[in-house]
Amino acid sequence: MKPFRARGGQLVARLDRAEAGIVGLLLDQLEQLLAAETDDVAGDPVLERLFPPGHRSDRAMADDYRELTEESLRGGKADDLATVRATLPAEGGEVRLDAEQAGAWLRTSNDLRLALGTRLDITEDSEPPEEIVDETDHQLAVYYWLTAVQGSLVDALAAGRAGRR
Repeated sequence: MKPFRARGGQLVARLDRAEAGIVGLLLDQLEQLLAAETDDVAGDPVLERLFPPGHRSDRAMADDYRELTEESLRGGKADDLATVRATLPAEGGEVRLDAEQAGAWLRTSNDLRLALGTRLDITEDSEPPEEIVDETDHQLAVYYWLTAVQGSLVDALAAGRAGRR
């Protein structure tokens, strides 16, 4: 991956074919989870992480909050996911984002990292694998790669803002 850089009012990065494929696969998985029937995914820890309770000590208040906000939150996540998919070069290549699209990439990459991190039980003590010997190592490597993608986007946004002052 060639990291995001501010260029001509846009944020530009380059993904190779495999990287674009990984992002596409992760988007598919997140989309399926968000579109699933509530009963089919009840108790899924990823959804608990993506849609945390609005109130931890009062279950009734948390349920009321969820009823008022979940549809809007799901819609926002779906819109962001669609933006990322529309700006992702499926065969690899240049990613060019305006400020609004960059926001969607940040939110979606955060959701993807939350989902992966939850499934892999990532903690502050977790480390990237030194060697990839199994599927868990591969998924950890993807998590840390996605962290780098998100970090380069944050850095490029900050650099772009600093350049406008």
